[in-house]
Amino acid sequence: MAASFPLIRPLGGLVAALLLTTGFASANPDSWAREGWKTDFSKHSIDYNEILSGGPPKDGIPSIDDPQFVTVSQADNLEDVEPVMGLEINGDARAYPLRILMWHEIVNDTVGDMPVAVTYCPLCNAALVFDRRIDGSADTFGTTGKLRNSDLVMYDRGSESWWQQFTGEAIAGEKTGTKLALVPSRLESWKNFRARHPDGKVLVPNNERMRNYGANPYQGYDTLNRPFLFSGELPKDIHPMARVVVVRDGGEPIAVSMLKVREEGSLKRRGVTISWEEGQSSALDSGVIAKGRDVGNITVQKDGQDVPYDVTFAFVANAFLPDTPIEKANSE
Repeated sequence: MAASFPLIRPLGGLVAALLLTTGFASANPDSWAREGWKTDFSKHSIDYNEILSGGPPKDGIPSIDDPQFVTVSQADNLEDVEPVMGLEINGDARAYPLRILMWHEIVNDTVGDMPVAVTYCPLCNAALVFDRRIDGSADTFGTTGKLRNSDLVMYDRGSESWWQQFTGEAIAGEKTGTKLALVPSRLESWKNFRARHPDGKVLVPNNERMRNYGANPYQGYDTLNRPFLFSGELPKDIHPMARVVVVRDGGEPIAVSMLKVREEGSLKRRGVTISWEEGQSSALDSGVIAKGRDVGNITVQKDGQDVPYDVTFAFVANAFLPDTPIEKANSE
């Protein structure tokens, strides 16, 4: 979870600082109720022992509920290779830079008349957009300060049910079992978004001084031997921090290592075309996002239309999709 941790070098110092700051002990419904939660914890679909405290309290990582934008031509502080979440609905195109999402994790927005939650979990590199209508009514989402399998646990402000960001499913509270609809988006370079949508809009901070925007508080995270704040089983046949493309086209998920897509350039699975091209920096490598190593851009389409997908880590895919094999490159 991206709280206001100082950027510490080397990585070992950052990990130590995070662990000391968070004191990531397991919690339970009684302690959560004392924190002021109104959640109906008698209803849940997961084992509460799987929930860890990420350190920050409820809304300690503040969602953006009144997003502010400038036009593409007005955005002058983004490097070509910087990663953004690109979203287009009914002709309304918007870019959400990871330099901002790193520190807020959720943007409650309305795009092309659709109420959406634009979400990013740094520890999973999970960038997903959801329709934030629940049972037909739009709600807004915030951060709980909790983690499950290192993934962001969100909450809705109506019932205060808890939702797993990676799956979009309510895991505790009144809405347990309800799933949010995924909306196709792209995790892409600023250059690519700008080329696709020269008349689009770009998210800017409400207050430039609120966070150290552009910095990565998890320097070197995606080259660790194993993730931290994760106590589950690691995959046995692929590096836990290998990037994996998870396709969610409405059928069974498809999981392919990013390296395999990169080596082949493009591949097709179940009518879905997954493609790679160079030119996007990792948000979780260098202390400055724009200087991260090139991990490339992924596009996923079916019949010429974008399909919901995610570029996450192998340990995340293994934890949440244990029955979905990860297709690997020959060199992995």
